[in-house]
Amino acid sequence: MTSHAKDGVLRDVTDMAMGGTSAMFATLFTNPIEVVKTRLQLQGELVSRGRQAVVYKNVPHGLFTIAKNEGIIALQNGLPAMLGFQFFLNTFRLGVYRICERRGLTGSRDGRTSVVRGACAAGVGGALGSIAGTPFFLVKTRLQAQASRAIAVGHQHRHTGTFDALAHIYKREGLKGLFRGVGPQIPRGAVGSGSQMVSFAFAKEWLRKKGFFESPLALSFMGANLGGVVMTICLNPFDVVATRLSNQPLDANNRGALYRGMSDCFVKMFRAEGVTSFYKGVGANYLRLGPHTVLLLVCWDQLKMFEAYLRK
Repeated sequence: MTSHAKDGVLRDVTDMAMGGTSAMFATLFTNPIEVVKTRLQLQGELVSRGRQAVVYKNVPHGLFTIAKNEGIIALQNGLPAMLGFQFFLNTFRLGVYRICERRGLTGSRDGRTSVVRGACAAGVGGALGSIAGTPFFLVKTRLQAQASRAIAVGHQHRHTGTFDALAHIYKREGLKGLFRGVGPQIPRGAVGSGSQMVSFAFAKEWLRKKGFFESPLALSFMGANLGGVVMTICLNPFDVVATRLSNQPLDANNRGALYRGMSDCFVKMFRAEGVTSFYKGVGANYLRLGPHTVLLLVCWDQLKMFEAYLRK
């Protein structure tokens, strides 16, 4: 009994570690698009449409503009912080989902994936992971927003790196400051994870049932592409708000100078920029989430199969 319990805990830890590792692998390739996405979301902040200065037109133009003005290395701005955020987010997000999946908590009586149960498992994991990763999301946003004067958008915090930013924020604002913007991170993680994991599982089941693909790798690839589409649509409004709250300047009392919180940010964005502001950077978000989802979930599936092979 003791051995079985110990084995169960070890498998749970392994499941969580596989999720975080897969996410870090994917991030190495997709961080440049995350940099562009962050700047697109900050561009024209609280300025009405038609009066916004357009520095970045789209993803290709954004990549070119950053490389031209700041050098190609700038496309990896905030990478250590982004790796940290993705590790914590997906250690919980994928780990919790996998643990529940192994225990039969995400399936219905007929053995198929349950929408409600799957979404709940992924949502809880995503919310926990987003909370744990908030300090790194805060720092990666500020570092990715930092730019040369000619192409700067949003507030410029001028941190010199990930650890400098973490130390500076903690020294000035305390532990509470490191979790600035955690409000939208919870629905961002829950909604994004629930939509992604359920759509990924259903896509694979549907493709397998129709006999379109026999290769596990091909099933993972196509299922992940669909998961990226659904996730982007559901996630983007919360992602924009999280970015705005993380990057806003602070007043003398360390309170946000632009937004009081998540609800205030939603209202001010809607009034000043219109409903389309919630989908700023949506193209970049999918171009980042699409490949990221594919690399992440394909790597995750391969690690699960490798782990099962080792256990045999």
